[in-house]
Amino acid sequence: MSEAFVLARTEDKAVAHGMVTEELNAWYGRMHALRNINLTIEPRQVTAMIGPSGCGKSTLIRCLNRLHEVVAGARVGGKVLLDGVDVYAPGTDPVDLRRRVGMVFQRPNPFPTMSIFDNVVAGLKLSSRQGRQRMAEVVERSLKQAALWDEVKDKLNQPGTDLSGGQQQRLCIARALAVEPEILLMDEPCSALDPVATMKIEELMRSLREAYTQVIVTHNMQQAARVSDFTGFMLMAEDRAGELVEYGRTDQVFTNPRDKRTEDYITGRFG
Repeated sequence: MSEAFVLARTEDKAVAHGMVTEELNAWYGRMHALRNINLTIEPRQVTAMIGPSGCGKSTLIRCLNRLHEVVAGARVGGKVLLDGVDVYAPGTDPVDLRRRVGMVFQRPNPFPTMSIFDNVVAGLKLSSRQGRQRMAEVVERSLKQAALWDEVKDKLNQPGTDLSGGQQQRLCIARALAVEPEILLMDEPCSALDPVATMKIEELMRSLREAYTQVIVTHNMQQAARVSDFTGFMLMAEDRAGELVEYGRTDQVFTNPRDKRTEDYITGRFG
């Protein structure tokens, strides 16, 4: 059996990483979920994907780190390029890819039997052997990046599930950051949170822009306008396949959309 191909990774922290999709299609069995998505995700920017429920936003970002394929009967066509390399090339190691392209889900999902400390380093333990001192450094760095350190530094041995919903979500972000990904995907990360917790997550997105490329899915138009640099608007076609209607800088999409359907959605005329 040949070794899995591991995507080339640069150790230069100054390098900014982006992704490109080319004619990306996705299916769930016979259902065509995405049709011919061509998208350039700019490095160290926040890209928001908006559109009505069921138009393929979550499927799109799950295709970016090959989580889509873990669903029985799911398949993908076209290309997803990370730093110019197709992540669907034969032999590519999807585990390595998911370390480089991390995911934060809609609902906070800390591991229920683990402490805050162990939640943060869970992925690190799977990918490499680290001493306790090194792991402690990673926990502090990651929790500081997630703006959670000051709130939990004195209770790292307590269960992660003891935290509030907003803190749990930031814990999940810290867990994703611990393995030093290049790109961070967030699927409606604030939908289950109250306004105060949402504000903290949005502030976190803005601060992470300096070091990470981020792609978020959101139904909140105001949130997309507040935190993103680029916005993509998706719709479901008549045959129920999701299509990318418009993509551009957020200020342009929200103030001068090129497509009438984008304007109608943003102004609340449908959706």
